[in-house]
Amino acid sequence: MDENEGFMSDFSGKTLSWKLSGGIVELELHYAPCNEIGLAMIDELERLVAALPELETQAAALIIHSSRKEGFSAGGDLRELYRLALATEGNARTEGMRTFVHRIHHVMNSLDASPLVTIAAVHGICFGGGFELALTCDIIVADKMARFAFPELRLGIIPGFGGIPRLRRDVGNAVVRDLLFTGRSLNAAKAQALGLVSQVAGEGEALRVARTTASQVLKYDRHTTAVAKRFAKPIPLEELRRETELFCELFARPAVMEALRKFVESTDAHPYLP
Repeated sequence: MDENEGFMSDFSGKTLSWKLSGGIVELELHYAPCNEIGLAMIDELERLVAALPELETQAAALIIHSSRKEGFSAGGDLRELYRLALATEGNARTEGMRTFVHRIHHVMNSLDASPLVTIAAVHGICFGGGFELALTCDIIVADKMARFAFPELRLGIIPGFGGIPRLRRDVGNAVVRDLLFTGRSLNAAKAQALGLVSQVAGEGEALRVARTTASQVLKYDRHTTAVAKRFAKPIPLEELRRETELFCELFARPAVMEALRKFVESTDAHPYLP
């Protein structure tokens, strides 16, 4: 974002929108087909990050939700990733991927560290990079039909947007290994039992419950809440850096390009499903 554009309390873009009202920022994801995270969404998430310092003076909570009926997010935009990778090779491909990952890590880390209480209101699919976005939040509210998964290993890569360190921070290694090595999804009830999800709502009710939770946050002193957040939610920066290196090393393998090609050429209506 150009610093000369000024502060935006409200924004409406191609992939997402946000609005500030009553001390609560609501970030709506609305990119067809299922909020895939690619360059367009990263551009607009960077706009949000640029606006955060001012938003943080006027708000106490941030809700992230999706208006797409398919779900919260299917993850990284693999079709775009494949096209970008085809345009380069060798070290140039690896460095291009490193730049891409550094940009998304900056966004994710900024959301993770924000003094705002961040709440993900999740329904439907919450896979891969979408799951990693939800994991930056302090609280996850899921409707009973939500599903969480890390399907990356089937492409020959690991989650690259900070998912492993953040999930390990919240629920421990055993759950991380299960999700990584099997690629299977967790439903909302199981995710709550594991401590990943704090509240399960009725179908279609996650945003309403998230708004009620955000209203509760408004009752408390913002400075005290920010101090408590820094203490209760340390950011695993060294692990995040290591994850970036491993992801870029794996992405350089020919097997990954072949797996991406098969994904892109798939005629399955929902090729991201485990």
